[in-house]
Amino acid sequence: MGAAFLSSWPWDNLGIFKYVNVTDVAMRRRFSSVNAVCPVRASAGFATPLEHLVLGLLMALPLAGACAAGLGSVGLAFAYVLSFDFLRAMGHCNVELFPGGLFRSLPFLRYLIYTPTYHTIHHTGKKANFCLFMPLFDRLGGTLDPESWELQRKNRAGMDEAPDFVFLAHVVDVMQSMHVPFVMRTFASTPFAVRAFLLPLWPIALLFMFMVWAWSKTFIISYYHLRGKLHQIWAVPRYGFHYFLPFAKDGINDQIELAILRAERMGVKVVSLAALNKNEALNGGGTLFVNKHPDLRVRVVHGNTLTAAVILNEIPKGTTEVFMTGATSKLGRAIALYLCRKKIRVMMMTLSTERFQKIQKEAAAEDQQYLVQVTKFQSAEQCKTWIVGKWLSPREQRNVLALIHIRHAGDLCSVLGDNAEVSTLLHQTCAADVAGPFNRSKLQNNALKRDYDAKAPPSLDPKEI
Repeated sequence: MGAAFLSSWPWDNLGIFKYVNVTDVAMRRRFSSVNAVCPVRASAGFATPLEHLVLGLLMALPLAGACAAGLGSVGLAFAYVLSFDFLRAMGHCNVELFPGGLFRSLPFLRYLIYTPTYHTIHHTGKKANFCLFMPLFDRLGGTLDPESWELQRKNRAGMDEAPDFVFLAHVVDVMQSMHVPFVMRTFASTPFAVRAFLLPLWPIALLFMFMVWAWSKTFIISYYHLRGKLHQIWAVPRYGFHYFLPFAKDGINDQIELAILRAERMGVKVVSLAALNKNEALNGGGTLFVNKHPDLRVRVVHGNTLTAAVILNEIPKGTTEVFMTGATSKLGRAIALYLCRKKIRVMMMTLSTERFQKIQKEAAAEDQQYLVQVTKFQSAEQCKTWIVGKWLSPREQRNVLALIHIRHAGDLCSVLGDNAEVSTLLHQTCAADVAGPFNRSKLQNNALKRDYDAKAPPSLDPKEI
């Protein structure tokens, strides 16, 4: 009680004075111990001393009446106290638990149980909805706000702010599924690593995996505000191994399609497909949904667009010839088509003539001569600029050590770390927009945007891309 009193008004404004000149040694020790356990001072007491006394009296009266009638018991005391605290906490949680249709179907219930919206009106207006738990007494006393139930219906409907950007991810594996804020917030705030305390929880997480697979829909993992824009991360309820099961392909695409259509209805501007959600074999990198819904207003993109722009920006000026591995991937295809339009000869390392010819036909007739298929690294011995889109073995790496410029398309850390021109690319249409009918807009990756915009010279003309 003393700790609660010292942490509440009017002592709060006294600051260090209350520690030095007001409290005695014993009280300082007591308050400090509470404050050390929980850094939030409010946890030492959520109410004033008078409120504690009044609430204690209100809780004691019904129990005293039951005891006087010979119906009191220890179980009744525990049940009443727990119910009282639950209802009080529910009224302050700001989350609507009761569906609006329940009160429309059974109108008398609105006078028997209150809702968080009902109690919020009391805290905001302070002239209505005084009663805890039972609005019936406000009705009898004439202090019931008539808009309580309409406001409750709107809040229950979830009229939330629509995000500007949605990152559509998926679960990696059972162990990684526990690395999310709503499971273990502290663990999720650190880089993922397999910890010993996760092993006993693995069977439970495995059970949830089957439940999610059977019943769940796309859900929100986290969100953040950046430069005045709301960004959300959604998860398709599928794990990494699901994407390699042939019979699971249609179900995954259905989940992604529903998520895109949901984002469309919400007014989301950009949806980015992450990881295996953009697998070429699964849905053509997203083209399946764009072709199926040609009138989509939401822009469907993926990270390869920005990667292609960064790689193109790293190619030295005056380059006339480039060697590429991984040239028939989505990323390699976009880069190759852009470079051949710039009259740069591209040696595309691939054993698949069919995939090479398919990409070559997408180029303009006058530019197709700049795309050349090669099948051996020796063909590029005289080429000074390599774009590496696949893993190089140690032997292969030793063979190219003498080359001047090597860019690894899968590792952008060094590129982003020392390149001041990347910021300009974040405002421009990405190079991968040449990749067929895929629905893209000007990709602005605000997470990588820096304060050096003014000094970054333009390197790629959006009109050319």
